[in-house]
Amino acid sequence: MKKWKYLTMTAVVGSALFLAACGSNEETGDKETETNTATNTGSETTNEEAALLTGSVSGDGSSTVAPITEALVEIYFDEQPEVKVSAGVSGTGGGFEKFIAGETDFSNASRPIKDEEKAALEEAGIDYTEFKIANDGLTVVVNPENTWATDLTVEQLKEIWIEDGTDKKWSDIDPSWPAEEIVYYSPGTDSGTYDYFDEVILDGEDLESSAQLSEDDNVLVQGVAGDKNAIGFFGYAYYLENTDKLTAVKVNGVEPNNETIETNEYSPLSRPLFVYVNNAKVKENEAFYNFMEFTLNNAGDMAEEVGYVRLPDEMYQEGLKTLEGLK
Repeated sequence: MKKWKYLTMTAVVGSALFLAACGSNEETGDKETETNTATNTGSETTNEEAALLTGSVSGDGSSTVAPITEALVEIYFDEQPEVKVSAGVSGTGGGFEKFIAGETDFSNASRPIKDEEKAALEEAGIDYTEFKIANDGLTVVVNPENTWATDLTVEQLKEIWIEDGTDKKWSDIDPSWPAEEIVYYSPGTDSGTYDYFDEVILDGEDLESSAQLSEDDNVLVQGVAGDKNAIGFFGYAYYLENTDKLTAVKVNGVEPNNETIETNEYSPLSRPLFVYVNNAKVKENEAFYNFMEFTLNNAGDMAEEVGYVRLPDEMYQEGLKTLEGLK
């Protein structure tokens, strides 16, 4: 499997490709990925004699989905270099805020849309469609020097991460473990990964208040890699990018990998990843329709490329039919 890398400024036949990560929180500030993209001379996503397109497409949302989107934008550049695609990474919740405000064409999400977000979209008069694009296994990680907490139950994870008003030590979880304070790294509260962990592990109770939060998963990677008493969690792809720095924790005896994520054996931390689209903008913006068609045709390959798990091919075909019905 090839490792995914953030894109850098590249000159291509007079066009500039620029991708910069985007997140919003106290630690990382905003990051945005942008690309100017050009002539489609024939690909699996369009007719062989596809027309040259111009225009712009804008999105925002999940840092977990971001590696897939950025990989797609990179190869879409070869198909439509005159289409400008921007994709911010302000977290699932932050992305939905912009989507509700009508600022974006699509919104990446690592959790399903919430009822209150649905209501806000209805109030704003925005019709939308949900597309699943891949599967992920939310991965709990510890420092490689941590040799004790490498296989945890869901109950132990809750005990570790729940706010109980104390400064927890590893020995509070298991007396045979070191009497050292646990150090926490977590996605920020705008993150769908945070929401998902809150739902399936914490049952809606408060996360440990001392946790260092960031919408930038690379900040979390660095934090856990730098402290033997640290624990954190984020999308599976970020773990695969850093297997030399981190240890993935088994949950109820099951390690996260492509097979256990696809079969949902890695439960309850296996989850789907989504893209939500503004239906009206699909109709109005030919470039947006083309980019989403390209996305659904290539999302499976790109998911595997960056470290996630592709959906069954028939699900992408169903998505393409749904997209065509929006045009």
